[in-house]
This record gives sequence, C-alpha cells and structure tokens, in this order.
Amino acid sequence: MTPDHGQEDWARAAFARSRETYPSSQAPVHQILTAARTRRKRRRAAAAVASAACVLGIGLTAAFLRPSPGAVAPAHRPAPVASSPVTPALDKVGARVAEGTTDGHRWSVTLEFHRKLPKGYTPPNPPGGTTAQGTSLLCRRMYIGGVRIDHQGGPWSDCQTVTGTQDPGASGGLGLWSLHDKGLSGTRLMVSTPEADVAYGIVTLADGTHVKATTVTVPGTAYRAWAAPIPNGKTITTVDQYDTHGNRLTHDTNWH
Repeated sequence: MTPDHGQEDWARAAFARSRETYPSSQAPVHQILTAARTRRKRRRAAAAVASAACVLGIGLTAAFLRPSPGAVAPAHRPAPVASSPVTPALDKVGARVAEGTTDGHRWSVTLEFHRKLPKGYTPPNPPGGTTAQGTSLLCRRMYIGGVRIDHQGGPWSDCQTVTGTQDPGASGGLGLWSLHDKGLSGTRLMVSTPEADVAYGIVTLADGTHVKATTVTVPGTAYRAWAAPIPNGKTITTVDQYDTHGNRLTHDTNWH
C-alpha cells in the first residue's frame, strides 16, 4: 500500500464514523408544504379585500352621482325660457332728415312725431274761432349754427297737429327757412314734407349748382321729409321732386 492509498482509506473510515455519530436529518417537506399553503391563503385573502374595496368605491361614486329623489340631473335640466321683451310704444319718435355745413355753419333738420299731444301744448286757434283737430303732433326741428329756427315762437313752433301715424294732411308742404328775414336771406334751408311717392328732391341754383336731398321717413309712421341747404346770396331757379324711378313728379319755379 502506497502512502496515498493509506490516506484515502483513513479519510473514508473517518467519514463513516462521522456519519454514524451524526446521522443526517430528513428534509422538512411537511413544513415546506404547510408554509406554502399559508402564503397562498394570505394572497387570496388580500385579493378578496382589494376587490371588495374596489366594488365599494364604485358604489359610492355612483351614489354620489345619482340625483336625489325629485331632483333633475344637471345634464337634463331644461333651459330657462326667455320671455320675449315687450317694447313699449314711445311717446316721441324722430328721424334726422339731413345735416351738414354751409357758409361755415352747422345745420340739421329733424322730423319729430309725438303720439299724444305733449303736456303744455296748446292747439292754435285758426281763423273763424274753430279749434285745430288732431290727436298727435308733427314738428320740424331746424337748426343753423346751433340755433333753432323760430325758437322765438316757443317750444312748439313749426309743429302741426295730426291724427295718428298716417294723416294725409301732413304731406305736400314745401318751404324755405332761415334764422331771420323769413327765409329770404342768409343761410337757408329748403324743407319738404312730400307725398308718399317722392323719393328725393333737387334744388337748382342760378349758378347751375344742383343740390340733391333724399327723403327720410320717421320710423313707424308715414311722415317723411327731405332738406337741402341754400348758401347765402344764392338764387333758386327750380325745385323738382322725383320718384324712385327718376320720374319727375313736381316742378316749382316760384323760389328766389
């Protein structure tokens, strides 16, 4: 026997004595299986709790979103019905007929309609003692240089009584107005309250100038007017009125 073989036999004999002295224990299979079963039970319990909490949260959310008995869900609440505004009839309506600057003076003409005779207005007494009839008032408000023409006659000068909004007696007037000399000198205004078919007027001056003025109607009425400025020192030769098709309806030559 060589030395190597002797050492090997000695080691083998020592290992055998150790195994006999300290026997190896069996693997703890039962404990391992028990622990695995316990872990699986814990995982299932945790999953069940989480699932229950999720269902509870969904239920609470639905409860909060569900309208209470008798309430209307916001998405289905009917929109408030807006009441139609009622526009009351105005006691006074007007229309700016024309405006501009002539001879360095600002001028304007407004036709003003009062549905009822204004408080403080006294109808004039025509010759013969009869009282002028009419339930409404139609006024021409004419200004030159910021001064109202005929203001000396009071607040209702250059006004006439009419009946309602379509009195035919208010049509057909044509006049020349100024701040002095009864419209014969200074800056003047030619104002017409024409018939219904008159669309515009043309004033022809001696120097060949033509001044065109368009008819304007007071809203809600049949009352209309046109106005044209006449510079100081100018002479009028003709005043013509036309319909919408350009047909001449009137021709006047009695103005200076």
